[in-house]
Amino acid sequence: MNLFDLLRQPWPWYVAGPIIGLTVPLLLLAGNKMLGISSSLRHVCAICFPGDVSFLKYNWKEQLWNIFFAAGLLIGGFIGGVLLKPVTPMPLSEATTKTLNSFGISNTQPLLPTEIFSWAHLFTWQHLLIVIGGGFLVGFGTRYGNGCTSGHGIFGLSTFQWPSLVAVILFFASGILTSHFILPLLLK
Repeated sequence: MNLFDLLRQPWPWYVAGPIIGLTVPLLLLAGNKMLGISSSLRHVCAICFPGDVSFLKYNWKEQLWNIFFAAGLLIGGFIGGVLLKPVTPMPLSEATTKTLNSFGISNTQPLLPTEIFSWAHLFTWQHLLIVIGGGFLVGFGTRYGNGCTSGHGIFGLSTFQWPSLVAVILFFASGILTSHFILPLLLK
């Protein structure tokens, strides 16, 4: 197996986790006090729409590294998702496959089943509710919680911030409630 084929395999948690974890001390050594993707959207809006909105009136040039960080994530996502796309599908547990089949999802091989992630299904009321409602809740929650999952989960927890612990607990609780109660109602 050559290096390219090796990189196309999913990385184990004990390799990927420490790489993600190393970003925190590197950012702290560089003098940054925050990390997150939601702040990048604010910076982009401040750059592109320099109007008279008080929320966007700040010196975004001090946080320009965050734009490069977000661009690096997009480039890395393209490399990982397109150039290094695994040749074999991700294995799903038998229980997960049965659960998805009970929701009417028959093709469980791709990570993005066509019964959920396709243009044909987007305009059903269930999927519109998922996309629009979920997008609103994520956007509102990110602003109200003063950060996103990556900011609170990676940076906030590692710097012992109490609000980040509360936020991460609520992220997981919301995910569990949604996947066990709301999603089954919408997908049936």
